[in-house]
Amino acid sequence: MHVQEWLDTVPAAAVYAVVGLVIGFESLGIPLPGEIILVSAALLSSQHGGIDPVILGACATAGAVIGDSIGYAIGRKGGRPLLAWLGKKFPRHFSEGHIATAERSFEKWGMWAVFFGRFVALLRIFAGPLAGVLHMPYWKFLIANVLGGIAWAGGTTAVIYYVGVVAESWLKRFSWLGLVLAVLIGVASFLIVKRKAKKAQAQGASRETEPVAAAE
Repeated sequence: MHVQEWLDTVPAAAVYAVVGLVIGFESLGIPLPGEIILVSAALLSSQHGGIDPVILGACATAGAVIGDSIGYAIGRKGGRPLLAWLGKKFPRHFSEGHIATAERSFEKWGMWAVFFGRFVALLRIFAGPLAGVLHMPYWKFLIANVLGGIAWAGGTTAVIYYVGVVAESWLKRFSWLGLVLAVLIGVASFLIVKRKAKKAQAQGASRETEPVAAAE
């Protein structure tokens, strides 16, 4: 079956549900490709008349806000032991270096780390639980969470949708190109954050060895 014909068979309700759930679980603290799913669904809405981009953006925003709020509650209750447990279960995402990078962002930017963290792959996973662990006042977290969710989910949906409409004839011939580009963007952002995390981890290790050297 041609890709375009297959896309036309996808029920709109299923797309809304998948987008909301994946983004919600990612925001809760589970490493999932929320950004890739959102970009793919927004592209799909530009080619699938039954998928309303407004409803899609609303579902994505709701998933982001609700997931982050649940993550905040879990982080506030679980505290540091939760981060240690996550580090054992998901060492690639919750390593000490990644956590250190996220914590410095929170110390420097406060509630705005929640807002801007929505646009960075790894920080999007950390934001809710880490804000809870650090006991950020909930009203500050909620404001940044809602504004960040609307800006990221709604903005991404709108931009990708209109790009898809403008390039509709081109996208029909290359239906999966948008998904490939989304994957590349996601991988690039992951590698950038991972490199910064490794650098932060190395700096932390060097600071720990300095007192030992001084004592000798």
